[in-house]
Amino acid sequence: MKRVSFAEFGGPEVLRLLDAEEPHAGAGQVRVAVRAAGVNPVDWRLREGQVLGAHPIELPSGVGLDAAGVVDEIGDGVEGVEIGDHVFGEGLSTYAEFAVLTAWARMPEGLTFEEAAGYPSVVETALRLVREVGVEPGQTLLVSGASGGVGSAVVQIARDRGIKVIGIAGAANQDYLRGLGALATTYGEGWVERVRELGPVDAAFDLAGSGVIRELVELTGDPRKVVSIADLGAPDLGVRFSGVAGSVPDALAEAAGLIARGRLHIPVEKSYSLAEATQAQIDSQAGHTRGRRVILV
Repeated sequence: MKRVSFAEFGGPEVLRLLDAEEPHAGAGQVRVAVRAAGVNPVDWRLREGQVLGAHPIELPSGVGLDAAGVVDEIGDGVEGVEIGDHVFGEGLSTYAEFAVLTAWARMPEGLTFEEAAGYPSVVETALRLVREVGVEPGQTLLVSGASGGVGSAVVQIARDRGIKVIGIAGAANQDYLRGLGALATTYGEGWVERVRELGPVDAAFDLAGSGVIRELVELTGDPRKVVSIADLGAPDLGVRFSGVAGSVPDALAEAAGLIARGRLHIPVEKSYSLAEATQAQIDSQAGHTRGRRVILV
């Protein structure tokens, strides 16, 4: 089978599309014929040798955590899934023709493989952040980097729970955020005052790593009410850096329910082939995504 991998840490040029042995499902796992794989910032962070504490890897390593596909092998002890089921979930080395999933759920009716591959990690992250910061219905959540995959999920999950959301994103994504139910404003000079004009802030997320931690603490008044997934220096300012996943099966089940009820939709901004994985990571690292990037297999 074909698999994207890297044998050394470094820039996108270390990625290779190579022939590899097919993986097989172990106990508690399923194997899927991958139809699409999600492209996440953690993919290129791992390629660079970052966040290895939360995601230890051995070189050479495959790439990718998220996938949607067709179950073709079921490991010991697995129940509730059959060969041929369409599932989406998290696993190992998902930029490949076959991948083993360690957590999965059946794809909601009407969802394409391309769309489904964009949900697993971002929804787990969004649900975890909302839980960790303790924001409640009726309060206001400020989201920096609100138009990306995690941001899109955060906005919709928070709004479904009765939380007011102020989203910061580039000028081109203002209408997109408003369409998700957020109050929107842009970065640039005066952004803190623009946020203040929209109302007091109870909690804040840094999803883009754009050097805004101090301002988010200032706006919330409490570093304990700010969480980052993008700025490794956040703890130096008393802000939690969240990088360890919670229960992925629970997150996938909740995501499936939200999607089925029409309360969650994350658009795919761009799709790539396996041979274009290098460009996919270059684009992901550049940021400014509206929704998700995925690799079609």
